[in-house]
Amino acid sequence: MASSASNLFPTYHIRSISLPSRPNPFILNVDEHTRRLALYSETTTASSSSLLSSRLGELRDLYDSVDALLELPRTQQLFAHGSHKDRVDGLLASSLCFLDVCGIAKDALLQTKEQLQDLQSVLRRKRGDESELIKESAKYLSSRKMSKKAISKSLRDLKSKCSNLSSSEHEPNTEATFGKLRQVEMVSVDLFSSLLSFLSEPTAQSKTSSWALLSKLVYSSKHISYEGEPTKSSEFKNVDSMLQTLIDRKMRKNISIEKEGLQNELRRLESSIQDLEEELESVVRRIIRTRAYLLNLLTN
Repeated sequence: MASSASNLFPTYHIRSISLPSRPNPFILNVDEHTRRLALYSETTTASSSSLLSSRLGELRDLYDSVDALLELPRTQQLFAHGSHKDRVDGLLASSLCFLDVCGIAKDALLQTKEQLQDLQSVLRRKRGDESELIKESAKYLSSRKMSKKAISKSLRDLKSKCSNLSSSEHEPNTEATFGKLRQVEMVSVDLFSSLLSFLSEPTAQSKTSSWALLSKLVYSSKHISYEGEPTKSSEFKNVDSMLQTLIDRKMRKNISIEKEGLQNELRRLESSIQDLEEELESVVRRIIRTRAYLLNLLTN
């Protein structure tokens, strides 16, 4: 009977099914923002103030996702191990390097904005003569030249120091969290390099381009009005080239300036600077906050 009973209820081998764990949403957010920032670099060959503002906004959101990742209990447990101290130190060092770069960029933007205001003040004066405008233009270009030197040095430091502080991506069996943070470093270096290069664009242009700019700003025997944007280059480069061409031509020939056209271009540059300043400041606040999280994780 026992045997027949056992036949009535045959035994089954039950296989446990382990479903794959769902990816952490904060890691997915980091991946998405880094992917977008990398895509910006791969698909664009030139920068504009609007593009850089968008990229800085994306970087701001990326650091928000990083902070959320650092708040996870699993991340805090990971950082609690003393074996990762060198990697955390590298992350802290790179963030400090980024803050230095942001400081240089902010100073350059502020200095340029102040010089623009001086130029606009001359243009607004009813009795402002052209010699005064030429003088202010020369001051502006001199200030830009000094600013570019500081930016060029910061760009060299960024490429030689900031990009090599954390080497976790080259190490075998690197924990995924540190791999993600390394990706954040890489896209940050790339974006800040683009920003500094944008701010330090050379003023030299071809003769044809210079004459095209000049024709929109001056008249000799016949008045020429200003219409639209002068070139496809950046607002910084446009203003630099306009003022330099204006100075060069004034030395050789008496010309009158179409002030409204110049005012429009100065206002366009000032608006671009304002956007960049706001986005850059938001990124700085995020980097400082991320540093605070890292320091707390390292000390707790």
